[in-house]
Parts: sequence; C-alpha cells; structure tokens
Amino acid sequence: MNLREITTPDLLKRALTELKTEYIKVAITDIDGVLRGKYIHVDKFLKAAKEGFGFCDVIFGWDSADELYDFNHANSSDLFTGWHTGYPDLQAKIVLNSGRKVPFEKDIPFFLTELESAEVCPRGILKRILDRLKKNGLKAKSAFEYEFFLFDESPESISEKKFHNLKNFTPGMFGYSILRSSVHSELYQEILSMCSVMDMHLEGLHTETGPGVLEAAIAVDDALMSADKAILFKTFMKVLAQRKGLMATFMAKWSEKYPGQSGHIHCSLQKTEGESAFTDNKGEVSKTMTYFLGGLQKYMREFSGLIAPTNNSYKRLCPGAWAPINMTWGVENRTTGFRVIKGNPNSQRIENRLPGADSNPYLALAATLGAGCLGIEEKILPTEETIGTAYSIKVPKELEVPRSLKESAEIFRKSESARSLFGNTFVEHFSNTRDWEYTQFLKNSKFRKTDKISEWELSRYFEII
Repeated sequence: MNLREITTPDLLKRALTELKTEYIKVAITDIDGVLRGKYIHVDKFLKAAKEGFGFCDVIFGWDSADELYDFNHANSSDLFTGWHTGYPDLQAKIVLNSGRKVPFEKDIPFFLTELESAEVCPRGILKRILDRLKKNGLKAKSAFEYEFFLFDESPESISEKKFHNLKNFTPGMFGYSILRSSVHSELYQEILSMCSVMDMHLEGLHTETGPGVLEAAIAVDDALMSADKAILFKTFMKVLAQRKGLMATFMAKWSEKYPGQSGHIHCSLQKTEGESAFTDNKGEVSKTMTYFLGGLQKYMREFSGLIAPTNNSYKRLCPGAWAPINMTWGVENRTTGFRVIKGNPNSQRIENRLPGADSNPYLALAATLGAGCLGIEEKILPTEETIGTAYSIKVPKELEVPRSLKESAEIFRKSESARSLFGNTFVEHFSNTRDWEYTQFLKNSKFRKTDKISEWELSRYFEII
C-alpha cells in the first residue's frame, strides 16, 4: 500500500503490517522551520494515530540553537512557554497522509506531525489561512524554488575552520551548467531519485550563478502539501549532502561575494470547483488576481518577519543581487518583489520573490496567501506595473522592505491585520522569538551595521536553517 494514500488509522495499521516495520520516525516543524522529531515504536505510533500523543512544548520555547528564550523585558505571561509553565507536553497528531519511505532508512517510514492547537504550530497557521480562503470560495496551489550552496566540508571541518576558507563543491560562476551537472551526474541523479521516492518531485534542478550553488524547483501541489514538500526537501537535501561527505546550506546569504539564496514561492488560486480564479472568462488577468497582487503589495511589509526570519535574511535583500528590495510588481520582471507570470489558466500565477531559502515554508506561504486573501476581501488595487529595474526607483516607505529583523518584528507585533489572520497568540509568540533572535545577534556579532557576514551568523544558520 502507498503510504501517501493513507487516510484512516485502519489503513495505516494495514500498511505498517505489510511493511513489517517496528519503528517509525516522526517530526514536527518548529518556529524556525527546523524539523524536530524522534523514532517511536509501532505500537505507540498506531495508538497516537488514533488518539494523538504528547510532544514537549520546549521546541516552541527555544531557538534554533536550543537556547531557551529568556526575556528580561517580558512578563512570564507574555511568553508562550517557559520555566513558568514547566514545559509541558502539547497534544500532537499524526498527519496520516504524510507518510514516506526514506531511501536511506530501510523499513522505517517517516511521518509529519502537527499540534492539535494551531496557535503557534506553523502547519496549523497555514491551515488557518487556507480555511479563510475557503470561506471566500477559494483554494490555493503553490510551488517552492530553493537555491542552496554545496560545500566539500563536514560539520566538524567548518567548526575547525571557523567558517574561513571553506571549499565549495565546485569552483567558478557556472549558472545552468551542463558541464557541471554532467560531471557530477551521479549526485544530481541521487537528488532527483530521493525526491521522487519521497514524493517531493522536482520540476527542475540546475546550477545557479556561484561556486557550488544549485537551484531546485519543487513541482506544484495543493498549498498545504506544497509546504510539506518544501520542509522535507530542505531537511533531506542536507541529509543527503552530509551522507555524501558534503554540506548544503540554505542560509539567506553566507558570503557577501555572491548573491543570496532565495526561497521563491509561486502561487495561484482556484475556485472550489477547480476553475482558475486568476483568469477571467476571456483568458485575461481576473479581478481576483489583481486584488491578490494588491494585497501582497499592501501587507507583505507588515508580514516580512515571516518571509525574512533571521538577522542574516536582510543581507540578502540588497540591490543588484537578484533579490528584491521593495514591494513592486512587474510582468516577467525579476527585479520586483512580485513577478506576474501570464499563461493559460493552469499556469498563470504570481511569484513572491521576497522570501529567502532560510524562511519557514509554512509561515512564508501563510504570509503570502494571507496578504493576498486580505487584498481580495478588501478589493485592494495594486500600483502601476514596474517596467525595467525596480532597484533604482523610489517608493513610499510602506512599499519598502524592512531594513532589519528588529524592524520587522516591531511592525508585525503592531499589525492588526496580522492579528486578524494569524491570531494574537501567534503574533505575540513569533514577535517575541524574533526580538530574541535580534538580541542574540547584537550580543554576538561585531558586524552589526555592515554587509559583512559574521562568524556568529554562519555558526548559527549555516547548517540548521
């Protein structure tokens, strides 16, 4: 039985009996987009599939380096969890149709889990936005693109070198290189094969401009499944690389010498019966698509922390480096924040070019679809199209990308629109975590006001994000 077709606990039990598996690996996505999980025995897993199971809420009470959030300025009541709560278990549930075989884990399937309460669970937050779209008679499809650098290094070697003189997987600026992908075809084929086996098929895989940098485009799917595939790709691409004696990094910008690494999101909406909501009956851009674009322009600044969640994120968003610096839009314009891609009803879409590869897929997609949903509800019209480069034009402050994580966190906390979409508990919790992240940066980084990448940023984000 195909694990991806499981919809009930009974079908799950039958599938695991056929596999003769004794243990299952499960994982939940934390605020930073890190998969946290464990192996559990099949008996406990089958019970959990029916009743849920406890997962320590410390994974929402610490940062990506497992350091507990501790705010001197905040009352205990401001924190979602902490010593004042005793770090209890939260009720989690198995996502039944998320099962996958992992190529390098014989007979041990992998399943995603989520919190039963959506208050701070990233997957739950995305589901909350999808429910809101559904109330408007709409459903979403999406696809993620990721750029990532490969290095001929290990976790031990980068630590010993303190991130100096790292050896890139390949040298030189070889964008779209058939030479590179053919010489290293075995690795490329292993990546493609792993993605196929784990049902996160790639639409494309190629070298990007930079030494050892690749870009992977994950095939389109329903929005929630698309985000599942994105979190799995980021995690297991790192796993595969390390098993091959390499390291993959998805941090937004590891070196000021090269462009940063994006996590672009392509999205479109359909009416509940499956007809494109982005195309009108004449085959032109619909009012729904127009309003969605207007919502992206108006609200993405307020939601920037969800698409640029680390201190390092803001070093990617600079002029002339294939990353946007404002909330402009254009048809097939890769200098704007939002690229409109026209085509037939199945392909007409909007690409949000603002997110970096370091963003949490669930939260970045929730921000994108949430902003678009508000645009539709409020009938927001976009600005005039940007023709040519968007780097040199002057825009009002409300269309500028925030300049730091601190600024993003402050805007998000004050946003009534964010609270209406994501809920007060999430807005407070996420804002607190970003305040913490910025404070750690100030305490540990000597490159606070420059474009240089500090050793602290590399140590914090290089492997885990």
